[in-house]
Amino acid sequence: MKPALVCTDLVKRYGDRTVVDRVGFHIDEGEAYGLLGPNGAGKTTTISMLVGLLRPDGGTVTVGGVDVAADPIAAKRLIGYVPQDIALYPELTARENLRFFGRLYALPRRELAARIGEVLELVGLADRADDRVETYSGGMKRRTNIAVALLHRPRLLILDEPTVGVDPQSRVAILDNVERLVAEGMSLLYTSHYMEEVERVCTRVGIIDRGRLMADGSKRELVAELGGSDRVELVVDGDVEATAEKLRAVEGVSEAVVTGTSSVRLLATGGRHLLPTLIAAASGTAAVTGVEVVEPDLEAAFLHLTGSTLRD
Repeated sequence: MKPALVCTDLVKRYGDRTVVDRVGFHIDEGEAYGLLGPNGAGKTTTISMLVGLLRPDGGTVTVGGVDVAADPIAAKRLIGYVPQDIALYPELTARENLRFFGRLYALPRRELAARIGEVLELVGLADRADDRVETYSGGMKRRTNIAVALLHRPRLLILDEPTVGVDPQSRVAILDNVERLVAEGMSLLYTSHYMEEVERVCTRVGIIDRGRLMADGSKRELVAELGGSDRVELVVDGDVEATAEKLRAVEGVSEAVVTGTSSVRLLATGGRHLLPTLIAAASGTAAVTGVEVVEPDLEAAFLHLTGSTLRD
């Protein structure tokens, strides 16, 4: 069976500015793939090209073997898309919204009626199906949008920041639904500003920054790129630049970067055991007033590759 998604060398320019620069990855059938990047990294532009909302300036996208540029209607029938912004008619009920979008997909009336009941049950809104969407909480609107995306039984589900602005209860419900769909064999592309969501849901991750795909692989593979280094955060009182320079010379430190007016981030082998040496090395230029050691994880890999946190 062909992969659920293959994109190759995607490029998007606005004037002289390249916002997506030769991005390429694939999603296998039944795989959950996370796309991570700080704000402005090019995630949403990439997704807009994947679903046919933007035409690439270079590269190709196929969904289930169908070329999105050559046959966009056929490709879109294979995609369920949940955008960042709510895409519903607030004056209609959830059932009426689903009926409207189902008719756009040309689902037969009898099949559509049954399918509406199934997806409303799945997202936990069967008891509110006939209430207007404008009366819903943010989380309920998100869950309705997911129901719309699932209505036509897509081959690939794309969720772009599906838990932004939702209440904790709805967030848990959304993640539970996503996990259930993946367990049932749904192919998934998932973006989020919450690292723990991606770690929970996805088996493979791509990290995008400044329009380029910096890394692609399983969590284990991405963490392995750090070479077993720990991330050490030091808060110092003194000359932070000079302190960073001294810390770079300590054996076992592979990187020391100034991250604020009084903070230095290091990558170091055996960070906890190295702390006395680091504090002693800093003593000539600054006093260490705070320490945090984080062993290798996906967050550390992200920081290493992009130089920023996921929410920057």
